[in-house]
Amino acid sequence: MNHQIAGRKLGRTTDHKEAMLRNLVTSLIMHDRLTTTEAKAKELRKIADRMITLGKKGDLAAVRRAGRVVRSKDALGRLFKELAPLFANRNGGYTRVIHYKTRRGDHAPMAIIEWTESAAPKAPEKEKKAPAKKAAEMKQEPDKKAPGRKAAEKKAAPRKAVAAERKPAEKKTRKKAAESAD
Repeated sequence: MNHQIAGRKLGRTTDHKEAMLRNLVTSLIMHDRLTTTEAKAKELRKIADRMITLGKKGDLAAVRRAGRVVRSKDALGRLFKELAPLFANRNGGYTRVIHYKTRRGDHAPMAIIEWTESAAPKAPEKEKKAPAKKAAEMKQEPDKKAPGRKAAEKKAAPRKAVAAERKPAEKKTRKKAAESAD
């Protein structure tokens, strides 16, 4: 009978498995997203959700309990200052596991685990010009692009001519060198 045995073994000893999951939680807190195997991601989800719950409590006991799992002071600070406030209005479901693909070497199913709320600041979107403005600009300034092309062709043409002049000259010198050697 398999009573009171929960979780996956992940092919490791208990100490190794716990250390690996602590490292994964720390990495998830610092980087917001990880790619790992599905089994590891599902085990990691349990611990990561527990850390967010401790972060939402925010008292000294919660900091100390989270410090047992999270192995970096930077990650611990980020957990309590940045991530926990994001999930203040959410009761669970702090992470999502997205099935990704299979690993090339051993065909293991891979998954992406990430926070459901984004902690990273979003980049501002660039303003796009209307197509009518672009067309109007091109009609007003058609000559600006043409001289650039001609200038590039002029620069390329002398190089080709110089290269063409050099090749026959080199052949002549080789012939002369061969004749003088005889």
